[in-house]
This record gives sequence, C-alpha cells and structure tokens, in this order.
Amino acid sequence: MTDLVLTLIGPDRPGLVETVAEVVAKCGGNWLESRMAHLAGKFAGILRVEIAENKAAVLMEALAELGGRGLKITAEPSSDAGLLATGRALDLELVGLDRPGIVREISQLLASSGANVEELATDRASAPMSGEMLFTAKARVHLPKDGDLGALRAALERLASDLVVEIRLVETALDAKPRK
Repeated sequence: MTDLVLTLIGPDRPGLVETVAEVVAKCGGNWLESRMAHLAGKFAGILRVEIAENKAAVLMEALAELGGRGLKITAEPSSDAGLLATGRALDLELVGLDRPGIVREISQLLASSGANVEELATDRASAPMSGEMLFTAKARVHLPKDGDLGALRAALERLASDLVVEIRLVETALDAKPRK
C-alpha cells in the first residue's frame, strides 16, 4: 500500500466531496484523513488516501478527469519520515484586532525558534461590541526536543505585546488532534 496526499480546489457546489470520494472508492482507495473548507466561493481541500501501489496510477487518471468539472487535483506520495516522533506538541491560539502582517510575524518567530506549524486555521469576524474586525488563529505547532519552550513562550509574550494581541500556548500530547 502507498499513501498519496491530494490537494484539490474548484468552484464550490454540492457534491464535490462525494464525487472525489466516489473516484477514490471505485479505484480501491481508502480515504484516511482530510481538511476541507469553503473559501471565497471556492472549495479547497487536502486529503490523504491509501491505495495499492499498482492502482495509484489508475486513481490519478480518474482524478485528472475531474478537471473537466472544474476541479483541479494534484497528488504527491506521502513521505512520513517520523519527524514528529519526539519533541513537544503545542496548541497556539491568537486573538486581536486585524491588521496586515500578523501571520508573517508569528510564523517568523515560530520558524526562528525551530518550531514547525503543522496545522493553521485563521479567520476574521466582527468584534461583538465595537464592530472592528478581529483576527483569530489556531495552530498546531511541533517544537523539536532540543527546542526551548521557555524561550518560545517569552518571545511570544513580547510579540503579543508588540502586536496588541492575546496569545495562548498550551502543550498537548504528540498524537493529540488539534482542537477546532
């Protein structure tokens, strides 16, 4: 068996997930995990499929045929190298007034600390009292075993003060799924 990581994007409409799931099932594949969302009129997703090695090419051809329906799909073989077997798993939450550059500032700090962003979900919403736009982010981050959690927390606190946002960082189990 082999794992393929698929990305897809197309105009949002009912039945897109069912269409992809049908192709995967007809080719003998197993849908393992996915993250999908509606964004600005488009439907975008990433998923991992397990399939017999000798059927992977057939699956790719069948998925390519969905391009005629406006769905763009790419596939890459999985290369799970066990990178996350050691270290610390962290859930990061951020809330603050929206402004350009928040994701860049946070991601630069995490990268300079050796932390890897595994999952990131961001959104904007109107603040309840003021009506100003609030930016929220939830991220699953992996800090390697030689990473300095104390230094990361201190750097995040300084950055939160500079950006005028609230940041919460919680250590979780390595195999835990991020909270939604």
